[in-house]
Amino acid sequence: MRERNHLQQSIEDCRKLERDLDDALTLIELGETESDPASVAEGEAALKALQKRARQVELEALLSGEADANDCYIEINAGAGGTEAQDWASMLTRMYARWAEQHGYKVEWLEESPGEEAGLKSATLRIKGRNAYGWLKTESGVHRLVRISPYDSAARRHTSFASVWVYPVVDDNINIEIKDSDLQVDTMRSGGAGGQHVNKTESAIRITHIPSGIVVKCQEDRSQHRNRATAMAMLKSRLFEVELQKREAASAVTEAGKSDIGWGHQIRSYVLQPYQMVKDLRTELQTSDTQGVLDGDLDAFMAASLAARVGSKRAGVN
Repeated sequence: MRERNHLQQSIEDCRKLERDLDDALTLIELGETESDPASVAEGEAALKALQKRARQVELEALLSGEADANDCYIEINAGAGGTEAQDWASMLTRMYARWAEQHGYKVEWLEESPGEEAGLKSATLRIKGRNAYGWLKTESGVHRLVRISPYDSAARRHTSFASVWVYPVVDDNINIEIKDSDLQVDTMRSGGAGGQHVNKTESAIRITHIPSGIVVKCQEDRSQHRNRATAMAMLKSRLFEVELQKREAASAVTEAGKSDIGWGHQIRSYVLQPYQMVKDLRTELQTSDTQGVLDGDLDAFMAASLAARVGSKRAGVN
């Protein structure tokens, strides 16, 4: 059923592209016939937009994984390094939120733990929209930042790390057994940076799944019961993602990258000084437009990682 729906959606996307292409060509033809440069320019602009959409549809046709169409959670955790690493975690959180908003996805902030001086120790977002998990799943891993730290009075260059963990939102039809005896549930005060959304009561929830060591947190709501329900849904999704990774024979690599936020485990480097460069270490794709990337321009990196991942599976490489 999942594959059939995916194929049907791909066919509908292609048909819409064909209709829009015909409309753009007709507009250009009419503009040339009637000597209307504005119509010609409008049609040419539509063709350029269609070219970009066609590339996206081509990639989305590859999103046929079991949970690719689902919403997803993104967890960002600062690595060692104090304020500098926590600021980097905050920058990554903003980057993914901006990417999601630019693509019409809805962003829900489920948890954030502020750093001692600035930035975030951790944050959890829920991204809602078609193919959210499929697009974002290859962002899981360690991200490395090199820059002159604004928090260093000696203006020295620092290297910081933060981990990103992406997992799909799963529905109630997927049976994931979770025993109460395997859970440690803690309540705490919300740790937000301030404002009307910060809870003043102990409504925030942290659940630890003892067998796996997975920890989830939620402070979205003022109700402790609703936060617990959301946290349990997140835990269920995390455990489901672990099963997906096992099926792909990749869980060992993923867990290694998640457990050690440091050298040797990064998937992407962001260098702001002494030169400007973002480089993906899996695909070798790089750009000098560091500000664009940090503002959410991630499509090229996601597309390259997705294409490489699909290509590896087709070649029989795990």
